[in-house]
This record gives sequence, C-alpha cells and structure tokens, in this order.
Amino acid sequence: MMTAKQVDRAVNDITLRAVSSTPLPSSNVQSTAVYIHVPFCHHRCAYCDFNIYADQPALHEAYVRTVAEEVASATSRIGRVRVPTIYFGGGTPSLLAAELIGGLLTTLHTFFQIDTDAEITLELNPMADRARSIDYLGRLRALGVNRLSLGVQSSHAGELHLLRRGHSFEDAVRTFEAARNAGFDNVNVDLIYGLPAQPIDRWRETLRRVIDLRPDHVSAYSLQVEERTALFNWVRDGKVSAPDEEVVAEMYEAAQAMLAGAGFEHYEISNWARQRPRDRVDEGWKAGFRSRHNLVYWRNEPYFGFGCGAHSSVSDERYWNVVSPRDYIRAIEERGEAVAGRELISRELAIGETLMLGLRLIDEGVDRARFAHRFGVELETVFGGKIVRLIEQGLIESRPDRIRLTPRGRLLGNRVFAEFLP
Repeated sequence: MMTAKQVDRAVNDITLRAVSSTPLPSSNVQSTAVYIHVPFCHHRCAYCDFNIYADQPALHEAYVRTVAEEVASATSRIGRVRVPTIYFGGGTPSLLAAELIGGLLTTLHTFFQIDTDAEITLELNPMADRARSIDYLGRLRALGVNRLSLGVQSSHAGELHLLRRGHSFEDAVRTFEAARNAGFDNVNVDLIYGLPAQPIDRWRETLRRVIDLRPDHVSAYSLQVEERTALFNWVRDGKVSAPDEEVVAEMYEAAQAMLAGAGFEHYEISNWARQRPRDRVDEGWKAGFRSRHNLVYWRNEPYFGFGCGAHSSVSDERYWNVVSPRDYIRAIEERGEAVAGRELISRELAIGETLMLGLRLIDEGVDRARFAHRFGVELETVFGGKIVRLIEQGLIESRPDRIRLTPRGRLLGNRVFAEFLP
C-alpha cells in the first residue's frame, strides 16, 4: 500500500508531466460536476448491471494513478474548469484506502477549480469492516469528503439475502452511526422497493426503521429487472416473479406519505431531502440536503466522468470510456485517453432530454426562463400541443414560470417523458 507521501509524490509527478507537455489554458472556464468511477466490488448483487468487477486489491494503486493521469490529460485540453460537486461512485469506492481517495482529491484540486463549499460524495457499502470504521471514515472526512451515500436497500434479512447484498441491516445501522461519529452531517440512504413477493407492510417497516435513523437524504428506487443479472435469469426461469406494477405504485405512495410525515421534502421522483436549519440560495442551488451532484444530471448540465466506463457530457457531446479496468489502464498509458465511443447531441435531442430529466424534479420541473435562455426559444413554441394534451390528461401542470408533473404524472413518468424525446 502506498503511503500518503508516496501518493503525493505520484500526483506531483503527474502534474509536472502534464504541465510540461501541454500548458493549461485558463480562459473559457465553465462549471461542471465531476464523477469518479471506482469499479471494484465485493461481489455482484443479484440486480446489478453496473460496470463493476470483483475486487482486485493489487490493482487499486495502478487504477488510481491512471485516473489521475486521465484527469491531467483531459484538463490539459479543456482548461481549469470550476467544479461545485464531486462524486465517487461504483462499484464500492470505500474499498480504496483513504490515502488513495486523498490522492485523487489532490489531483482534482490541482487541475480543477474546486469550490470551497463543494459537495464531495462517496458511496459506502455496509458490507465492509472498513465502512464501519470511525477511523477510516474520519480520515475521509478530514480529506474533504463531506457527504456519504449508504447502500442499505432493505431492513429485512430475507430481502437482503435475495438481493445478494452481503450485509445485514444491523451492519448498515453500525455504518450509519460510525459516519455520524466521524463527523458526517450529510448522509444519504439508498433503498429499493418492489422486490419479488415483497408485501407492502414489510416495505413500510423498512421505511420506519430508516426514518428512525434520521438520515439527511433518502433515495428510494423501484427494482428494475435488467438483462445480464441474476435477477433477470430468475424471473425468466420462473424462480421468482417480476414486481407487480400496482403493488409498486402503492409502495411509492407509501414512501411519499411516510417520508413527508417525517419532515422530508420530496424534490425528485425518487429522492427526498431534509432542509438545513437555515435555508440559502447559492448559484442556483437550493439549500437543504438535496443532492447537488444529481441536480446537475436532472438539469441536463455538463459533467465529466473519469475512470473505466465513466460517461461525460460536455459541449453538445457525450462520450464514454472503455469498461474494463485493465483495458482502461492500458489505453491511458498508450494514448492519454480511454474513450470508447462518442455521440454528438443534436439540438432536438438536447431539448427533449432537458424536458425528460427536468420533469423528474417535483417542484422545480422545467423552468421556462432557463429553457428559453439555453435554447433561444419558448417552451410552448416547441412543445405547445404536447403540453396541452398532457395537461388535459392530468399528467403535468403549467405554472407561469415552469411546467411540472402532477402526482398522477409521477406514477406515469415514463409515459410523459417519452412524449418529449425525438
């Protein structure tokens, strides 16, 4: 394992090579989120189709060095961009030693203009002993990580076993308590509902137990049966039943009612946040514990992704990296980038995606002025007929300054979103 000094030395070496080869331009600075993908995991959960690989501790240091190389190479071309949010996702980022997380943060501070109050999130799996270590979590907090996202998913042992989570609810509680004791005052809990044979009372029990923890943010997603997963095979072979849509809708409504009753603000279709004691507005971010990073995605704003399989969306172009960690390392070593594919985003597609993503935001929806400023045309000019029809169907509502989903529209969101895509 590299020591902190060795990590700093490696980052400095990368810095010197990048700066000496290509000066960093300082003009045209824009704001963008940064995502770092850590692909390593204890094992693959039954429902997971993400780009993850069984943990390879021997590859951790080389992978982190390569991500640092990619950051240096990218910023030599794009300049020092302002960054208000950083997100370490995966995979299981908490499998990395704190020193390696610190090295990546040092790299990002070197090549980007990180806001002094940037939101820096790291995903945490309660399966690992390290995730329940106050010492480890305290070191992350000291490095600047200020938000944790804890994958709990369920409070029921049988459901966790079905999902192949590899941890108990008690493990999750201990991890949450360790995070609080380490100084984290912004902790999200991830939940999944609509599991095979899951009764609604059991889902309500999970919600009650999570509410009792008093997290700052809750994400609750209905189970999706994706191809190339164990769950897909079980459903296909008749071993388990697919989620029942009516029951899933009841579970969603139960989450809305229970979380609202506990003081959470429902701000996005699948996300709830507490409000901070003193609200404030800063650069368009509404205060509270809303996920500032995910707001970038929902507002269809620019973001950079680094690491294997990571996606970026900048300047009307989307691109993504090769998915294998070893292929990624090799590509960066050989050509300084690991891009596997690119897609030019047409104006028509950008407009449609802005509607599709923005309508996920419960209160904010799609802001008329922001839309007109970005695309140079009024919302009704592009979608007037569709908006009228969806209003008549009770799926969206029109306000003087925005359009947004109705409560019924939230249940039929995919039907609404499809109306706006080319």
